[in-house]
Amino acid sequence: MNNIDIAKTYIKAVQTGDQATLGSTISPDVIWHQPGNNRFSGTHRGMAAVGPMLGKMMEVSKGTFAITRADHYMANGDWVAITIEFAGERDGIQLKQPGVDLIRIEGGKIVEVRLFSSDQTQEDAFWGQ
Repeated sequence: MNNIDIAKTYIKAVQTGDQATLGSTISPDVIWHQPGNNRFSGTHRGMAAVGPMLGKMMEVSKGTFAITRADHYMANGDWVAITIEFAGERDGIQLKQPGVDLIRIEGGKIVEVRLFSSDQTQEDAFWGQ
Protein backbone atom coordinates (compact mmCIF):
# COMPACT_ATOMS: atom_id res chain seq x y z
CA MET A 1 0.00 0.00 0.00
CA ASN A 2 1.15 3.53 -0.69
CA ASN A 3 0.89 6.30 1.92
CA ILE A 4 -2.46 7.59 0.65
CA ASP A 5 -3.90 4.07 0.87
CA ILE A 6 -2.63 3.79 4.45
CA ALA A 7 -4.17 7.17 5.28
CA LYS A 8 -7.52 6.12 3.79
CA THR A 9 -7.42 2.86 5.73
CA TYR A 10 -6.72 4.83 8.93
CA ILE A 11 -9.59 7.29 8.37
CA LYS A 12 -12.05 4.50 7.56
CA ALA A 13 -10.99 2.63 10.71
CA VAL A 14 -11.50 5.79 12.79
CA GLN A 15 -14.92 6.32 11.25
CA THR A 16 -16.03 2.73 11.84
CA GLY A 17 -14.34 2.17 15.20
CA ASP A 18 -12.23 -0.66 13.78
CA GLN A 19 -9.74 -1.02 16.62
CA ALA A 20 -7.90 -3.95 15.02
CA THR A 21 -7.14 -1.94 11.88
CA LEU A 22 -6.15 1.10 13.92
CA GLY A 23 -3.78 -1.12 15.87
CA SER A 24 -2.21 -2.38 12.66
CA THR A 25 -1.84 1.06 11.02
CA ILE A 26 -0.63 3.17 13.96
CA SER A 27 2.84 2.61 15.36
CA PRO A 28 2.94 1.76 19.08
CA ASP A 29 5.49 4.61 19.33
CA VAL A 30 3.30 7.20 17.57
CA ILE A 31 3.75 10.88 18.43
CA TRP A 32 0.35 12.60 18.55
CA HIS A 33 0.06 16.40 18.59
CA GLN A 34 -3.39 17.39 19.88
CA PRO A 35 -3.95 21.13 19.27
CA GLY A 36 -5.37 23.85 21.44
CA ASN A 37 -5.72 24.64 25.09
CA ASN A 38 -8.05 21.99 26.49
CA ARG A 39 -7.88 18.85 28.62
CA PHE A 40 -6.57 16.80 25.67
CA SER A 41 -4.09 19.30 24.20
CA GLY A 42 -0.40 18.57 23.99
CA THR A 43 2.01 16.04 22.62
CA HIS A 44 1.20 12.44 23.53
CA ARG A 45 3.84 9.79 22.97
CA GLY A 46 2.99 6.16 22.29
CA MET A 47 -0.30 4.34 21.99
CA ALA A 48 -0.16 3.75 25.74
CA ALA A 49 -0.89 7.50 26.08
CA VAL A 50 -2.85 8.12 22.87
CA GLY A 51 -5.32 5.25 23.28
CA PRO A 52 -6.62 6.36 26.69
CA MET A 53 -6.83 9.99 25.49
CA LEU A 54 -8.98 8.98 22.52
CA GLY A 55 -11.09 6.78 24.78
CA LYS A 56 -11.67 9.70 27.14
CA MET A 57 -12.69 11.90 24.19
CA MET A 58 -15.32 9.32 23.28
CA GLU A 59 -16.44 9.12 26.90
CA VAL A 60 -16.75 12.90 27.27
CA SER A 61 -18.70 13.15 23.99
CA LYS A 62 -20.78 10.06 24.85
CA GLY A 63 -19.55 8.39 21.68
CA THR A 64 -20.61 11.23 19.36
CA PHE A 65 -17.19 12.59 18.40
CA ALA A 66 -16.42 11.50 14.84
CA ILE A 67 -14.72 12.34 11.59
CA THR A 68 -17.84 12.98 9.53
CA ARG A 69 -16.09 13.61 6.23
CA ALA A 70 -12.65 13.12 4.68
CA ASP A 71 -12.34 14.77 1.28
CA HIS A 72 -8.84 15.21 -0.03
CA TYR A 73 -5.72 13.13 0.55
CA MET A 74 -2.45 14.81 -0.45
CA ALA A 75 0.93 13.12 -0.11
CA ASN A 76 4.36 14.70 0.08
CA GLY A 77 7.02 12.13 0.88
CA ASP A 78 6.29 10.55 4.26
CA TRP A 79 3.52 13.06 5.02
CA VAL A 80 -0.17 12.85 4.05
CA ALA A 81 -2.54 15.77 4.60
CA ILE A 82 -6.25 14.98 4.82
CA THR A 83 -9.01 17.58 4.76
CA ILE A 84 -11.71 16.48 7.15
CA GLU A 85 -14.81 17.58 8.97
CA PHE A 86 -15.33 16.48 12.55
CA ALA A 87 -18.30 16.76 14.84
CA GLY A 88 -19.62 15.83 18.23
CA GLU A 89 -22.00 16.76 20.99
CA ARG A 90 -21.31 17.25 24.66
CA ASP A 91 -23.85 18.40 27.25
CA GLY A 92 -25.94 20.07 24.55
CA ILE A 93 -22.90 21.78 22.98
CA GLN A 94 -22.50 21.07 19.26
CA LEU A 95 -19.10 20.86 17.60
CA LYS A 96 -18.82 20.72 13.82
CA GLN A 97 -15.96 22.17 11.81
CA PRO A 98 -13.42 21.50 9.11
CA GLY A 99 -9.88 20.58 9.88
CA VAL A 100 -6.75 18.94 8.56
CA ASP A 101 -5.12 15.77 9.79
CA LEU A 102 -1.44 15.58 8.90
CA ILE A 103 0.07 12.15 9.33
CA ARG A 104 3.62 10.90 8.84
CA ILE A 105 4.06 7.32 7.68
CA GLU A 106 7.23 5.24 7.93
CA GLY A 107 7.50 1.56 7.15
CA GLY A 108 3.77 1.31 6.50
CA LYS A 109 2.82 2.66 9.95
CA ILE A 110 1.59 6.03 11.13
CA VAL A 111 4.37 7.38 13.32
CA GLU A 112 3.23 10.98 13.83
CA VAL A 113 -0.11 12.80 13.80
CA ARG A 114 -0.66 16.57 13.76
CA LEU A 115 -4.23 17.85 13.91
CA PHE A 116 -5.48 21.28 12.84
CA SER A 117 -8.88 22.77 13.67
CA SER A 118 -10.50 25.63 11.80
CA ASP A 119 -11.92 27.09 15.03
CA GLN A 120 -9.65 26.11 17.89
CA THR A 121 -11.49 28.33 20.37
CA GLN A 122 -14.73 26.45 19.69
CA GLU A 123 -12.99 23.10 20.03
CA ASP A 124 -11.32 24.15 23.30
CA ALA A 125 -14.69 25.22 24.70
CA PHE A 126 -16.21 21.91 23.61
CA TRP A 127 -13.60 19.75 25.36
CA GLY A 128 -13.10 22.00 28.39
CA GLN A 129 -10.27 21.86 30.86
